[in-house]
Amino acid sequence: MKFTDAFIKRPVWAVVISAMILILGLRSMTGLPVSQWPRTENAVVTIQTNYNGADAATIAGFITQPLESAIAQAQGIDYLSSTSVAGVSTITATLRLNYDATKALTEINTQISSVRSQLPAQAQQPVLSVAVGQTTDAMYIGFYSDVLPTNNITDYLVRVLKPKLDSIEGVQTAEILGGRQFALRAWLDPAKLAAHHVSAREVYAALSNNNYLSTIGSTKGQMVTVDLTAGTDLHKVDEFKQLVVNQSGDALVRLQDVATVTLGAEDYSTSVAFSGKRSVFVGIKVAPNANVVTVASKVRSAFPELQSQLPSGLTGAIAYDSTEYINTSIQEVVKTLAEALVIVTTVIFLFIGSFRAVIVPLIAIPLSLVGTFFFMFVLGYSINLLTLLALVLAIGLVVDDAIIVVENADRHIKEAGKSAGEASLIAARELGGPIVAMTVVLVAAYVPIGMRTGLTGALFKEFCFSLAGAVVVSAVVALTLSPMMTSRLLRRGEDEGRLALLLDRIFARLLRGYHSALARTIDAWPVLVTFGFVVSLLAGAAAFTANSELSPTEDQGIVFMQIKGAANASPEQMRRIADQAYDIARKVPEYSQMFQLTGTPALNQGLGGVLLKPWNRRERTQTDVVMDLQRKWSNVAGAQIVAFSLPSLPGSQGLPVQFVIRSTEPVEKLNEVTQAVLAEAQKEKLFWFADVDLKLDKPKAEVVVDREKLAIMGMTEADFGAALSAALGGN
Repeated sequence: MKFTDAFIKRPVWAVVISAMILILGLRSMTGLPVSQWPRTENAVVTIQTNYNGADAATIAGFITQPLESAIAQAQGIDYLSSTSVAGVSTITATLRLNYDATKALTEINTQISSVRSQLPAQAQQPVLSVAVGQTTDAMYIGFYSDVLPTNNITDYLVRVLKPKLDSIEGVQTAEILGGRQFALRAWLDPAKLAAHHVSAREVYAALSNNNYLSTIGSTKGQMVTVDLTAGTDLHKVDEFKQLVVNQSGDALVRLQDVATVTLGAEDYSTSVAFSGKRSVFVGIKVAPNANVVTVASKVRSAFPELQSQLPSGLTGAIAYDSTEYINTSIQEVVKTLAEALVIVTTVIFLFIGSFRAVIVPLIAIPLSLVGTFFFMFVLGYSINLLTLLALVLAIGLVVDDAIIVVENADRHIKEAGKSAGEASLIAARELGGPIVAMTVVLVAAYVPIGMRTGLTGALFKEFCFSLAGAVVVSAVVALTLSPMMTSRLLRRGEDEGRLALLLDRIFARLLRGYHSALARTIDAWPVLVTFGFVVSLLAGAAAFTANSELSPTEDQGIVFMQIKGAANASPEQMRRIADQAYDIARKVPEYSQMFQLTGTPALNQGLGGVLLKPWNRRERTQTDVVMDLQRKWSNVAGAQIVAFSLPSLPGSQGLPVQFVIRSTEPVEKLNEVTQAVLAEAQKEKLFWFADVDLKLDKPKAEVVVDREKLAIMGMTEADFGAALSAALGGN
């Protein structure tokens, strides 16, 4: 191949091509997003329907079943799962990998609309939400105070802080966790209601009819226009206390006469704690197409200013940031990349023995790696662990192209006495074809990996094509820049230094020893063949007996916790259990801080996370801490606490081993079978945690309606149900 002559005779061409590769690579590198793994759309659509007062069986039969049958007809769904508890139906549709979430959401919404008329009239409209990629919050920010009540903290966060966080580019939503919204609480006294001949339904009607917003409009005269307002709504607790709920002649029955009226919160079922202190959390959800590392960095940059504006007595701190592990992992890979570059350069120098010759691969290697970022940018990839790993492996490949040009030119100079220019021309011509052939072969070897489907294909596509891009850029550099630099840097008749001569003697001695050992080995070839056969058998046995897994467990610096209390556990009991778990966790040497949420996703459940000290400040790994905490948390009475770590790869969620038991028999019979399977699993002593999602252990009170007595009282079943629901607050 003589086309390489042009770059040696006209070095400006080679410099321009290399400069273009450098500029495009650097520009692409600054524009590439940074993430832990290649982007995969693991979309989950959640459909939640509230039907206040209904038990789990009613929810399952009249809400979940018709909705699930309709949703299953939508395209793109991988599998469906549902949960029916008292008052709430939750259906989760997990979409196929990289399926368009917007399209699936539209189809699911259409299917729900087709069966909306079949649902009970009292059931609320199903609420759809979609989560793409990371389903958990990327950050948790905790706010706590020793002087301000939770209601005031929540009010400030909703009105002031949340809009500011929502406005940060890339933040999908800043959700309030554990908040207490202001609400008027009227605790009815049955004895006082009976004494004043007032029913709970009348109180409910009075609150509805006497507290509403009214718009009157405006009056327009010849010269002025006046806006009119009507004070039809109530603003203070005293105004609610004075609200008339019934009238008998001249006697007025006010709300304070039959109820205890206080300014409380809408819900007391959830609770949040940050390092043992009752708090309110703000969870940062990142938009599907946003870069989680960039978004977290922007939130951290804006947080000091938000802290300075907090009211007196209110303290805020970042409780959890998932990008800390991502940044640390990427820094380690970059460190490995630098170490590999130094080692390769040192090895090249030891074998070639010339500082001038080392300059060629020393420039060619970084240039090839930087040029790879342009391929990644064009293909829409990101800087992640797998693409960086591809660059680390590429060092050993791209260096070959530069070395063989230098070594071949050096051979012509020393053995044939050619000048540096002549030697470079001949060397480039001889190696042009082999370099192109080697590049094509390597690219062809990587392409099948990039054509794989599923999670493996989605993850390793960026890895293999980034590696192929590095090889292509390396070939361009080897055919343009490397011959030109070789012709300018190498010298004919240049004396070798002492170090080079010493290395030559050492390698010559090694070569003689290798020849001698090879001759003896060939003479005893039966022994060599037998040894090779034994090694092959042992290798095969090791391959079949070794443990296998999709990916190794990564130390992400956090141990997550899931709490499951008794079916009838109260919010106060769940908080006490969470406090016991915190007291145990904070005594672990690796403990840094901890966050906890109780009452979610169900009243008797909770979750949390123990953040560990930095990796260089602890001796035990995350797996060791998980085992230690699991052993200690198992002794907490009244609840089942499970310690676990997040999966290493994206897309996986839930417990590692799950299976479904199906039956057309009643749920009571199904529960007997599942409990038997659970008992057998627990006997094996192989699992830290085993559980079933079918729960028939929550006690309930059943009200038997006497229709004859209702008729005597002049009430219908609907009237009785409405009165009972109002008396119990709709629960």
